[in-house]
Amino acid sequence: MTAPITSAEDLLLTADRLLSGRHVGATPAGRHRGAALALRSALEIAVDRTLEAAVPGLAGSTARAKMLCLRCYTAAATARRAHAVWAHLCLGCHYHQYEIGPTRDQVRAWRAEVGDLIGLLIA
Repeated sequence: MTAPITSAEDLLLTADRLLSGRHVGATPAGRHRGAALALRSALEIAVDRTLEAAVPGLAGSTARAKMLCLRCYTAAATARRAHAVWAHLCLGCHYHQYEIGPTRDQVRAWRAEVGDLIGLLIA
């Protein structure tokens, strides 16, 4: 039995909840990194939907390959924006002892960008 697939919209709400800091038992750094992960997953789901509608089976490629293919199936500016924010989110999701994690303001900016992109990609 497989778990249900979470929607991009549910992941946006998860990111919002983590950023609000209410009812979450985690450190601010953990909440910011968790929100970045939820946003990256939401963006990847939207990209998958776009690519699957254009070319069935293409959504099974790596995330990096999907970002490169996206420009063939959506506006170039949208593809560039998606690739740029995805790259930032990837960096924000990974923990390194020698780096400071993403700030709340950075994650909020990524949240706004991902929300806009999901509207463009899934519309």
